[in-house]
Amino acid sequence: MQRYILFFLFFFLLSGAVQAQPLSQKMALTAMHRWPDSFSVTPGKPARWSYDQGVILKGIEGVWLATGDPKWFNYIQHSMDYFVRDDGSIKDYDADSHNIDHVNNGKLLLTLYRVTGKEKYKKAILKLREQLRTHPRTHEGGFWHKKVYPYQMWLDGLYMGQPFYAEYAQVFGEDSVFNDVTRQFVLMEKNARDAKTGLLYHGYDESRQQQWANKQTGRSPHFWGRALGWYGMALVDALDYFPDQHPGKKELIAILNRLAAAVVKVQDAKTGMWYDIVNLPQRKPNYTESSATAMLAYTLAKGARKGYIARLYQTNAKKAFAGLVKYKLSQSNGYTNLEGTVSVSGLGGKPYRDGSFEYYMKEKVVQNDPKGMGAFILAANEIEMLPNLAVGAGKTVLLDNYFNNEWRKGAGGQQERWHYTWNDRSNGGYSFLGGLFEQQGATLRSLPEAPNAGNLKDAAVYIIVDPDTEKETSAPHYINEDNAAQIAGWVQKGGVLVMLANDAGNCDIKHLDILADRFGIRFNEDNLLMVKNNNYEMGRVNIPRGNIIFKNAKNVYLKEISSLNLYKKAVPVLKSNDVAIMAVARYGKGVIFALGDPWIYNEYVDGRKLPLKYENLQAAKDWVNWLLKTATTNQKK
Repeated sequence: MQRYILFFLFFFLLSGAVQAQPLSQKMALTAMHRWPDSFSVTPGKPARWSYDQGVILKGIEGVWLATGDPKWFNYIQHSMDYFVRDDGSIKDYDADSHNIDHVNNGKLLLTLYRVTGKEKYKKAILKLREQLRTHPRTHEGGFWHKKVYPYQMWLDGLYMGQPFYAEYAQVFGEDSVFNDVTRQFVLMEKNARDAKTGLLYHGYDESRQQQWANKQTGRSPHFWGRALGWYGMALVDALDYFPDQHPGKKELIAILNRLAAAVVKVQDAKTGMWYDIVNLPQRKPNYTESSATAMLAYTLAKGARKGYIARLYQTNAKKAFAGLVKYKLSQSNGYTNLEGTVSVSGLGGKPYRDGSFEYYMKEKVVQNDPKGMGAFILAANEIEMLPNLAVGAGKTVLLDNYFNNEWRKGAGGQQERWHYTWNDRSNGGYSFLGGLFEQQGATLRSLPEAPNAGNLKDAAVYIIVDPDTEKETSAPHYINEDNAAQIAGWVQKGGVLVMLANDAGNCDIKHLDILADRFGIRFNEDNLLMVKNNNYEMGRVNIPRGNIIFKNAKNVYLKEISSLNLYKKAVPVLKSNDVAIMAVARYGKGVIFALGDPWIYNEYVDGRKLPLKYENLQAAKDWVNWLLKTATTNQKK
């Protein structure tokens, strides 16, 4: 009965009928309760540097991105700080073992480094990168799973190594790594994929020496559910970091499409779940397995949301997650538990694991296994986005990187764009804002060239933020009459233009006003809402009921902004002391939004600095929702 209640609560939650705490947060709280300070697979035993922890923490990172509540980020940092010392050395990490599993937690180190900029995380990241430089490989170039498993590639290893490797390449500017990441996925599919079913076998032994390896193909005997889940999650996560123009991105998307088509064919029709050995549901004592189901639900939901695979796969993901809720959740002592995860399954080793069906069935099935819990949180994060994805479906949000064109030396010494960019996770970046757009189904793009009818036509929303002065860029690109005419023409056809300026002296307001004037808006070169130190109340702006944009937020925090002078058809949507600070205007079929501040960069929405009583994140969600609902689909003519 308890499981049926959870099942119906899940669907009420998706429909908006019940505003209960999301299941992602409930499972995350269970994890934080079980492992409050550090991580051991069995609570009470010594903490270990373990890939299991990385799965949980990536799930919790997703909860932080959805809520802006700092407790989730703080838990990630606290957990990693148990292991990472000030000199970058990692407690319990042995590079010489060349275990690909030990790389997985590096994804959290990248998050911590990108958000905080602390050098100790960078040093630790470089140690993991060094492991991959010397990691033994097959003759074709595939990473061994471990040094003790020579010439073997397992599906598991792709998740442990490749998303970290790809993100490292992006952050440190080591572009050649993307070729290597592509190679790992291509080799795994080439050597492990069954042509008849499209499924991939758990492992592959290039040497054909292992007892479990087929002497002709080198493949292990069975299609293990969690291994397929590891591989799928690795694909959708690594793709986050690939440059659009890199040929490997198309290869990985093609692999993902083949995988998705294969796994849905063996999804259990009754429960929506996947069996431990996915293609043998009728063979006893095979069973529906939680971690595989959560991982594949995550793979399909994220792959569909990002546009890598068809949207119809969302139905499979929802069915899988509903099966987990109905059949695998329980409650005890106020916490939500996940039942039905196999604790471990491998190949070879001591005692020897021969990869037979009988072997897989002998492994223990447990409650609250961290791999299953982490995968459940990841899947829940994606499923909880589904009700809002239609708002931005088919709409591209284009961020200017031409008028705002600041550069800095990156982590690897490369020159990189920063400050109000989608990729920047530091205080002044827009990565959190970008996440809010993606959580409503929109696609993010950047525009590094001067705007014109051609490069604007596919955008539903175009954001110009803080055009550069000579203080910020040696040769700034100033907005001119031609730029203004091109942008205005796009707006007139139905585009939504966002102009975010800054206070006097920190923005090229003079040339921005060439554009703004066309719509009855001028940014005054002044400084409003001057905040001293951390006296946040000086920047509070209350939102009156009935605001056309902010339906849920009751206040926002703003600091040192330019006020607005409005005329023609421009109207204020928010004032401070009777002075207009936000405005909208209609122009042809399009709409303009103006604010004299960059406003919702990471520092003021991610919860790490601004007290939560200032509702910038909720206001940002309202604003993103309004922009996307106001925008038409991309202009095609």
